[in-house]
Amino acid sequence: MTTIPAPAEAFHEVLDHRNRPNPYPCYARLAEQPVTRVDDRTWVVTRYADISRLLRDPRMSAVRRPGGGVEPEEPPARDEHGNPIGIPFLRQDPPNHDRLRRAVMDSFVPRITAMRGRVETLVDGLLESRAGAGTLDVVADLAYPLPVSVICELLGVPESDEPVFQEFARVLTRSLDPVESLTEQEQRETEQQAAALREYVGGMIQHRMANPGDDLLSDLLAADEPMHVLDLGTTLGLLLIAGHETTVNLITNGVLALLRNPAALADLRADDGLAVPLVEEVLRYDPPVQMTARTTRTDVEVAGTTIPAASRVTMLLAAGNRDAGRFADPDRFWPRRPDNAHLGFGGGIHYCVGAALARAEAQVALTALANRLRNPRLVVDPPPYRRNAVLRGPERLPVAFDGLAER
Repeated sequence: MTTIPAPAEAFHEVLDHRNRPNPYPCYARLAEQPVTRVDDRTWVVTRYADISRLLRDPRMSAVRRPGGGVEPEEPPARDEHGNPIGIPFLRQDPPNHDRLRRAVMDSFVPRITAMRGRVETLVDGLLESRAGAGTLDVVADLAYPLPVSVICELLGVPESDEPVFQEFARVLTRSLDPVESLTEQEQRETEQQAAALREYVGGMIQHRMANPGDDLLSDLLAADEPMHVLDLGTTLGLLLIAGHETTVNLITNGVLALLRNPAALADLRADDGLAVPLVEEVLRYDPPVQMTARTTRTDVEVAGTTIPAASRVTMLLAAGNRDAGRFADPDRFWPRRPDNAHLGFGGGIHYCVGAALARAEAQVALTALANRLRNPRLVVDPPPYRRNAVLRGPERLPVAFDGLAER
């Protein structure tokens, strides 16, 4: 086994906002070799089989270590049982990750199943509000307000506070990018918004303790083994992002793919059942989450390269989804693609907690847009993109149309 240093320019190009409209050529250059060393502690993996294996490898830790190393720079606070508290379970390893995730999923999944009719009503209302305008910004008029309304209803957030949650999500998702891509002002802004979110969520928790309701937060408070209040706060913040930002990008990227591929749009109009595999193809072809990172607990061998212990490994999910060794004609948008086991929501124990909700919202939204917008077409292509490289999606997606068909 050998350790092979490699040029990192293509990875820096991925982080460069100028390449946000189409990072896939950058991914393709990186994928010319399976492993790239960016610096002494940072490595990038691009191929499907390697990423899929690493996502399930217990030698890979999800704990965020800002300065590198095997242990976090600041030891976390712990509860009376010795469990770390106040850290999102997305950033924890078993067994504490499993305990917290199971508590959420036991209440979250049944509520998602019951929300589909409500999602359909919300989508129709949002489209009706633009019926006479002849234009629709898919982001501002549909993809942003829909998931924030849904997640706020699930959590029991008052409708009047939905704009506040939108702003929390907008700023905090930027913090998911590699820190070197953030300006000092962006870092300060994310810290301020994180503090504001903690204060808001703390107030929600105190209110629900005194006034239980029919919502996810009340379920979590009433569980047989309720979470520590700090864990509950970070979990609600995680659900805000997992239940919102992934869906914003999934819907918007789906509309963009449909309008760039008129045959797929016509097929969806002719067969609503195509929505399920079509959304899976969007997740492969242009995923809302482009990359994820882990830290090696020990030396790990990947495709003949030894990645040392305490290294940060960025797995480019979007590159793995375009791996020609796994997917036939990977750069083609093919809604009826067989055996589409993509990496769009990650894999292993950290598989996206909001995946089922994002799928349902995207299926409903894309079907409604296909069936109700008459002659939709892109106003600008490519559209402007947000700065975030991890949760990549258009900042705006203006679409012109000739009218709105009846439901």
